[in-house]
Amino acid sequence: MDVGAVLIAMTGVAGTLGAALLTQRGADRVKKRELEMGHAIRERRENRELRRRCYTELHRDARQFATALSRHLYVMRDRAPGDEDVQVLERAKDAHRDRWSETLMIAPDTVIGPANRLNDALTRVYGQVKRIEQGNPRPGETLRSAAEAQHALWPLIRATREAMRADLGVTGAAPWPESTSADDPAMIGDFEETGGETS
Repeated sequence: MDVGAVLIAMTGVAGTLGAALLTQRGADRVKKRELEMGHAIRERRENRELRRRCYTELHRDARQFATALSRHLYVMRDRAPGDEDVQVLERAKDAHRDRWSETLMIAPDTVIGPANRLNDALTRVYGQVKRIEQGNPRPGETLRSAAEAQHALWPLIRATREAMRADLGVTGAAPWPESTSADDPAMIGDFEETGGETS
């Protein structure tokens, strides 16, 4: 047998086997990339759904906290708050605090900025309301100043909502006017000051 023929035959077999191996490795790489892309798409979808749920609950809880603060101010204007009144406000505060803690872990900075301003304002209004309720207001703190601070929460809630919608990619031209019933200053008028005291 001719050595050259054997070498040619061996080279041919090696080439055929090598081509099969290269084809298999190429197919494996393609399959791996497809799996990685599928995993990344699923992960992005799950992350977006987690943010959507969290944002929905944060928006709801912030509105409920702001509304509870308003309700509590009216109670304080009309009578001394009872245990149930205090519990309603505390539950709203706790729900918002829990949702805010979750938001801090998953939201991007573009959402955290406006949401943090809202959280700070809610906390300040709550502190002011509680100090007035307990008879220890700081200088200048009255039911009216607390009502004004509570009224100023609504634009912050809207700004946070818009930041969350932008992050989720659902923003567009709003079909409704920018003002809402929360913009009505009549509530502040319910806390007119008379003779240095709030009514």
